[in-house]
Amino acid sequence: MNIAKMLKEAQRMQERMADAQADLSNRIVESTSGGGKVKVTATGAGDITAIKIDPQVVDPTDVEMLEDLVLSAVRQAVNDAKKIAGDEMGKLTGGLKIPGLSM
Repeated sequence: MNIAKMLKEAQRMQERMADAQADLSNRIVESTSGGGKVKVTATGAGDITAIKIDPQVVDPTDVEMLEDLVLSAVRQAVNDAKKIAGDEMGKLTGGLKIPGLSM
């Protein structure tokens, strides 16, 4: 394989990865905790876009429980986004683990 062809292939892969990353930014994942009392929405790129909390779980005497519910839902949303991103990048790289290309 000559250098020009390799560079052209690398450029095409870079374009496909940029397209995939843009697509991930438009995909939405939702996660809940506390039986749906706390809901976190994130993009496939891992950006948290919304947190909804049912007023029934807001107890001034037990703030720690609410913190745990929020943390749990955020962690799950971020993990879901990472999985989606990893799956999408894996399609482009044929499963090769390339540092810096997946979340």
